[in-house]
Amino acid sequence: MRCAPSRYYLRTYGCQMNENDSERIAGMLESVGFSPTDSPEDADIILLNTCCVRRNAEDKVYGLIGQLKRLKDQNPDLILAVCGCMVQQEAELEVIQKDYPYVDLVFGTHNLHRLPELLDQVQSGRRRVIEVWDSEGEIVEGLPTKRQTGFQAWITVMYGCNNFCSYCIVPYVRGRERSRSRDSILEEVRSLVADGFCEFTLLGQNVNSYGRDLPDKYDFASLMRDVSRIPGVKRVRFTTSHPKDMSERLIDVIAEEDTICEHIHLPLQAGSNRILARMNRGYTRDDYLRLTDLIRAKIPEAAITTDLIVGFPGETRPDFEDTLDMVRRVRFDSAFTFAFSPRKGTPAAGMDEQVEHQERMDRLYELIETQNAISKERNLEMVGRVYELLVEGPSSKDSARYQGRTRTNKIVSFDPQGDLENGSSVWVRITRAKTWTLEGERVPDD
Repeated sequence: MRCAPSRYYLRTYGCQMNENDSERIAGMLESVGFSPTDSPEDADIILLNTCCVRRNAEDKVYGLIGQLKRLKDQNPDLILAVCGCMVQQEAELEVIQKDYPYVDLVFGTHNLHRLPELLDQVQSGRRRVIEVWDSEGEIVEGLPTKRQTGFQAWITVMYGCNNFCSYCIVPYVRGRERSRSRDSILEEVRSLVADGFCEFTLLGQNVNSYGRDLPDKYDFASLMRDVSRIPGVKRVRFTTSHPKDMSERLIDVIAEEDTICEHIHLPLQAGSNRILARMNRGYTRDDYLRLTDLIRAKIPEAAITTDLIVGFPGETRPDFEDTLDMVRRVRFDSAFTFAFSPRKGTPAAGMDEQVEHQERMDRLYELIETQNAISKERNLEMVGRVYELLVEGPSSKDSARYQGRTRTNKIVSFDPQGDLENGSSVWVRITRAKTWTLEGERVPDD
């Protein structure tokens, strides 16, 4: 039997949940003797952790798998692995099985914890291993995890989704909602604090549903409060919320607890009641406005961000105008904007009145232009004011400057005036506002 590979290359597509899954993949690999590499050419095993929310993400994966055949031809001992949401879809799994026979290992979202065993099967037998579970099992706790930074940590608090929005493939590939126990979550946070972590983002497809499947009905507001009060925690964030499930109690907890950041990501998706109903979102535009008005009243400094889809089947110009109207009313700090992408297996993919591609793109560009102007205006309101940042290291655009993040999740670049440790706190006065970023100058800590 050949020597076990020692270097791995891991590429991640998709959302924060996938990023957190990749941290566990990296942790498991390093626990059995692998070390990371930034170059596929230097790797003994290449893993692609995939996303299926939009076709574009899948196309990127297939393109990369095709490119990797050259490395496989040069080194037959190279192990190629594909995992994650994409392969949970039967059609995509069949494509990989049939058209990419040089992929050695395929596993899904539900059996990620079995990676070391599956990899051992590939290595010991030099055979192809495909194991994708059809349904979720029990939550597996205690998997080794390699965090991406030394002070910020993703904490997955629940898995799956029960909402079945008509455009979304997630419930089919991630399964039904399953909450981790409060003890497991709180112990994970305490352990990370002991290791020097101070900022935590609680993750779930719909964090507002956390606890509904637990025996004691311990809810997300209670979890946020308890995490925020752990000694050593500086900041707590969360994503993603569903508007129909966000409670006033959670808003109160955010307002009351000093370590919970004033940033709420609240996906609207569409501004038309007719389209919201077709999307199966479970709320109206008035419901959403009442919620954002409540947030503004109780947390005046809050930054509200959102997700928006244009060109959903049946969307007319008046429907789209309703979305633009909501953007102008709520004045989001920023928005992730998308043209509708049909996902096979979802109700929306088979709906009548599909909007033409060019019309979808025209509406997307118009929406982006509208939101960008508002984002710039919101940032301009910060100029001259002083904010506390957690330092994230040298700026990605100017190595002579550092960058940090406000409690409202705004990135600010500044002159460090000396060496700074990542995760340390500094006070910065905003001197210049751009659409997506801010510039500032340090002010004395006292």
